[in-house]
Amino acid sequence: MATVRYERRIAAAADAVWAVVEDPRSIPTWFPGIVSCDVDGRVRTIHLANGLSMPEEIMVSDRLLRRFAYRITSPLYRSHLGTIDVIALGPHDSLCVYSTTAEPDVLALVIGGGSDAALDQIKALAEGRKDA
Repeated sequence: MATVRYERRIAAAADAVWAVVEDPRSIPTWFPGIVSCDVDGRVRTIHLANGLSMPEEIMVSDRLLRRFAYRITSPLYRSHLGTIDVIALGPHDSLCVYSTTAEPDVLALVIGGGSDAALDQIKALAEGRKDA
């Protein structure tokens, strides 16, 4: 089992960063390669640009802790856990941490590359930049 973790310091309040990621339907706006998704209760199905669809189980969406956790339930994975944590550092200063643990190991690296780029987009959206 492999784990990758990326983080970004963001010049925005933690609540502003959390607002970008808290809605499970928002993922196509900030995760590269995801073109759409469907949400039915605690199940989110992401649809990728390559035509592949993957179901995910939403494990945690905690507004107080600003933590979102999910697991991909696709048979491609023996196990998977993804977490996004938003940590307040100051009134307009936050840390967003995206962690992925997966088996087979190579899939952690694949998602890790996407989550690294996703943090750039989350940062741009939370900071209100036009390149978002």
